[in-house]
Formats: sequence, structure tokens, C-alpha cells
Amino acid sequence: MHSPEENPYAPPKATLQSEQSTGDQLAPYLENLVYPLKFTFRVLTLAPRMDVVDATGRSVLHVRQRLFKFKEHIEIFSDATRKTKLADIRADRIIDWSARYSFTDFANALIGSLGRKGWRSLWRANYEVFNPGDQSVDFNIREENPFAKFIDGLVGQIPLIGLLTLYLFHPRYLASRANGEGVLRMHKLPAFLQGKFSIERLADSTPRETMNLLLSFIMVTMLERRRG
Repeated sequence: MHSPEENPYAPPKATLQSEQSTGDQLAPYLENLVYPLKFTFRVLTLAPRMDVVDATGRSVLHVRQRLFKFKEHIEIFSDATRKTKLADIRADRIIDWSARYSFTDFANALIGSLGRKGWRSLWRANYEVFNPGDQSVDFNIREENPFAKFIDGLVGQIPLIGLLTLYLFHPRYLASRANGEGVLRMHKLPAFLQGKFSIERLADSTPRETMNLLLSFIMVTMLERRRG
């Protein structure tokens, strides 16, 4: 049982040294990003894959899900060659109901973590994002228009009808700080046989926070895609 003050989604405390090293190691891969970023989710593959590019076409992240894992494990690389591994995403349990997903860099330093609010996410997706060492929520990711996701999941892949709904209904997810300031917004783009999402920047964030939020959005797209 958790005490009333203890947040079950909060990550373990990290040392100041690990926080600083994580930010320094990730910074070169996140410099000079040109927004909006584009997520492309390939669905016609055995293992789910995703590519993240910026507005200039520069590769930012390449994502691959490890198969045959009881607990979810996702690997993050700098590009599709998979020569440079940047991070891992690991779930703390087999079933994703109210699961927590921890993000670590290639040196196994904590980047942050994401927790899904089970009951609160039945209709409107609701996630909590933590920076390393923080026991209180640093960011919230909330679905802004849950009805759009319902329609998209219901008829989004039906020829002709699905094309119309893709242009009328765009699921949107807003990442905001605890004080309500919006930092990043993700929305789904029209696409058949693959998932496409766009991320726009609303406010400044540190390299560590940016990577934390990008990994959180990657996990959100994978989880919400399963639910329609």
C-alpha cells in the first residue's frame, strides 16, 4: 500500500550526477531541432517501428519495440541504421493498466518516466510525466478531444469513409507543466496503413525535458493506438 503522500507513478530518486550526465549526453542529439516534428508509425511490420524527423527531414529518433518480452521493452536509436542507441523504455509490469514506463539513456542513467492513470484514462487519455528524482508530477499529457479518437478508431481505416474522418477528426494530446503551461502538443495526421503524428513546440524545455517528453509521446502513441 502507498501512503497518501506517495505517488505510485513517481520514479526512484536519482542523484544529481546522473541528472547532469543524462542532460549532457542527450543534448547533442536534440540541438537545433526544427519544429514541427513528425512521427511515422509503421504498422505493416512484425515489430512496431517508428521514425521521428524534424521539419527539415533530419532524423531525430528511430524506435523499435522488442518482441516476445513479458514486460514492454522499446529501444530508441538516433536513426534507422541503429548504430547509436540513445535510450530504452521499460514497463514495470506486464499489464499496462496503470503501468509506469521508465526511460534510461545508453549509460543507464534515468531520463524520466511516464505513468498512465488507469481509471481516469478510460475515456480521456491521462498520463503523468516525471523528471529524474522528482516525486511530484512535472508534466501532464492529456487528450484534448477524446471523441475524435473514438471516431478515428471506429472508422478511420475504412476506405473513403476513413479518409473523410481523418480530415475531420484529429486526436490531440497536450503536454503541459504542473502550472498549466503547455510545452508540446501532438496531433494525428491523415494517413492510411500507418500512423502519422505531428508535434508542435509551445514553450522552451531543457534537453532532458525534451527527450523525456518525446519518449513519453512515443509511448502514448503506442498505447493509444491499441485502444483505437
